[in-house]
Amino acid sequence: MEILIALFGNQTKVKLLRQFLFNPTTPFLPKELAYRTKCAPTAVRKELTPLAKAGIIKRKQVLKSIEARQGEKIVFKKLKGDGYVLDEKFPYLEPLKNLLTVASLHADETLAKRFTNAGRIKLFIASGIFIQDWDSRVDLLIVGEELNLAKIESVIQSIESEIGKEIAYSAFETADFEYRLGIHDRLVRDILDYPHITLLDRLAIEAQ
Repeated sequence: MEILIALFGNQTKVKLLRQFLFNPTTPFLPKELAYRTKCAPTAVRKELTPLAKAGIIKRKQVLKSIEARQGEKIVFKKLKGDGYVLDEKFPYLEPLKNLLTVASLHADETLAKRFTNAGRIKLFIASGIFIQDWDSRVDLLIVGEELNLAKIESVIQSIESEIGKEIAYSAFETADFEYRLGIHDRLVRDILDYPHITLLDRLAIEAQ
């Protein structure tokens, strides 16, 4: 992230760029962007105007229905107002998209360490967005014992706020994963048989 901040000026701008680039057809209201990026609304509004002037995004009227929680109930709220959407005519979209992933989304031990408190991790595989494979079904595979799914989800949400894209992940207890592996489960095979990076393998899966 430090490299990108040096290039683009601040963390808010980097997060906003990712939101638009990884959700190219979705229009956003400023308050939505503040929530998704976990940035201050004033900082978000400050960055939207120069991005629009640069031709990366454009103004668009937004009318959408979103899920919201009221106590124990899930309700739908209508949002309406002046928003922004990616301008797909911007000539440098793909280079910009690759820069915003390659420069900071490293599939290395620091990624795996973010899940240290989520259980006894036995296997950790990164693919999809973490290796710039945009068509992959899964971005992360986490296998372990006594996994804390709430903590895993919390870390995932934190990463999503940074990169501006939902992460597709699968988390299995070791016994469940080994059973799926033994019956050649399609999801497991799709992860192992296609491009990926294994960051932790205490099950010796790569040796099989």
